[in-house]
Amino acid sequence: MNVVCLDLEGVLVPEIWIAFSEASGIPELRRTTRDEPDYDKLMRWRIGILKEHGLGLKEIQETIAKIDPMPGAKEFLDELRSLTQVIIISDTFSQFAGPLMKKLGMPTIFCNELIVGEGGEITGFKMRCEQSKLTTVKALQSIGFDTIASGDSHNDLGMILASKAGFLFKSTEQIKADHPELPAFETYEELMDAIKKALAE
Repeated sequence: MNVVCLDLEGVLVPEIWIAFSEASGIPELRRTTRDEPDYDKLMRWRIGILKEHGLGLKEIQETIAKIDPMPGAKEFLDELRSLTQVIIISDTFSQFAGPLMKKLGMPTIFCNELIVGEGGEITGFKMRCEQSKLTTVKALQSIGFDTIASGDSHNDLGMILASKAGFLFKSTEQIKADHPELPAFETYEELMDAIKKALAE
């Protein structure tokens, strides 16, 4: 029994925080898990910047409404879901992911929750579990699944390395250099071929 676990941002949709950085004109918000391995530290820093600029959930959701999946992402996901079970495991938040899931055909996603004040300000966040991607993959394995995982960032490495087969997708040169043992792909066609091969093993 196989299940494919995919990251969301940078793999199927553009990075939400980079899009919001461009929309809001705040360059510091371009920082992502590709740059900062400590997600807790990164999110607390982001919340501080939002507070400083008086921005909240509404403004971010307005940007997300304009984001489309990456070219070919929905077709890739549709084909993959016709072959096997797929779960998107993301460190994003349900308040961000909802509109994007509609555009991707409502795949299953495991993500986190923002804590939002009455005025719409983001006051904190609730992680589903510690090291959510690795913990989820290990939980799936504990109930009889073989996992195949792919992602692009530091916070994807745990689930990629713990899986039967794991692949970097559209990752950074630094992460690829740090993990030469991991196959790295740039196109959905290459990733699909690798996943199909892993499914057949």
